[in-house]
Amino acid sequence: MNHTDPAHPGKAVREECLARHGLSVFQAAKLIGVTRQALNNLVNCHCGISPEMAIRLAAVFGGEPEAWLHLQMEYDLAHAKERLAGLDIAALSASAMNEQQARLF
Repeated sequence: MNHTDPAHPGKAVREECLARHGLSVFQAAKLIGVTRQALNNLVNCHCGISPEMAIRLAAVFGGEPEAWLHLQMEYDLAHAKERLAGLDIAALSASAMNEQQARLF
């Protein structure tokens, strides 16, 4: 990864939610309604933000669930692009696309 890649969203949760409010993982997990281990996995970048977690984070710390999910999507997309950078694929030409569509119908 290079310096322009987005940080894992767990880092934002750790810094912007827990640290900013002086909360331990245990305290924040209780507020959010998840296990300590589930939140620990997120803030230590071992798992991502699920839609359910995004709703919980938004309810407790503010923002919209979509904003929390957007952080996760940016992170996932950056890593997928990096993993697939050397993939040998090419765009389907218009004539090949028409041929494929004709076969389907």
